[in-house]
Amino acid sequence: MSNRMTHNQIVEAADTLFYQHGFEHTSFADIAKVVKISRGNLYHHFKAKDDILDAVIDIRLARTQEILDRWENEGKTPEDRIRSYIQILITNWDKIKHYGCPVGTLCTELAKLNHSSQSEANKIFTLFRVWLREQFTLLGRKDDADELAMHVLVWSQGVATLGNAFNDKKFIRQEVQKMNDWLASLTGGTV
Repeated sequence: MSNRMTHNQIVEAADTLFYQHGFEHTSFADIAKVVKISRGNLYHHFKAKDDILDAVIDIRLARTQEILDRWENEGKTPEDRIRSYIQILITNWDKIKHYGCPVGTLCTELAKLNHSSQSEANKIFTLFRVWLREQFTLLGRKDDADELAMHVLVWSQGVATLGNAFNDKKFIRQEVQKMNDWLASLTGGTV
């Protein structure tokens, strides 16, 4: 196996383990076991767990940007693109019901730990915020675009948290519909 391939496998395994078990509760041994390499080999690629965390955050930032680019290309209107964001609550339900929102859980854990990478992880939310703000600006809501973007972020995080807490897909579907109805009311459209 090449060094690059092993490096990528380590980051992928860590990403999954950090999401499912948390950063603090994932050890080098856990990651090495999933990748099926020795801890010594793992240390060859990453000297510290924080280095792996930085790589995980980088990959999550890149994947988030890819998602936003795809929504940008696929959505005909800003409304369509915002609905794509709202829909991730349904699309990712199987993961959310078990582990919560991948962005929210990581940012919350790093905040509790007062971890130096917290600001880097928060950049994932910033990508969503900036992108949503751009969509609301395109909808003609320049003056309150950032406020509306934050409202969507807050609403979706609350829905993900409570959907996870109560393991209630019906609640998720109802809230997604309410979010879509709210969006339509801003634009005079219908869902």
